[in-house]
Amino acid sequence: MTTVDDVRSIALSLPETTEKLAWGLPTFRVRNKIFASIGDDDEAIGIAIPRPERTHLLAAEPTKFYIRQGHDDNYNWMRVRLGAVDQAELRELLTDAWRLKAPKRLIALLD
Repeated sequence: MTTVDDVRSIALSLPETTEKLAWGLPTFRVRNKIFASIGDDDEAIGIAIPRPERTHLLAAEPTKFYIRQGHDDNYNWMRVRLGAVDQAELRELLTDAWRLKAPKRLIALLD
């Protein structure tokens, strides 16, 4: 099981990531583009994800991944239940979300 502290630690370890409140919730940004956010109940996070990949993950593991109807369905975004992922998977999800928003120069630093 992972926690909000794990999310914060992993997200802020990625190059040029900052934390900023938006809508009263912590968000993680690279170059002011949001790639992840912590939910208001500390039980889930939101992450950026391409829709084809999101569709696959939602179908394959609905107890782990979900969308908030009426909100996430119109964006390249989904929710992750923190209690359902380990630290390695959380790191992979956050890193992939970061890559979607980061410029190529920063991605090259990570690689």
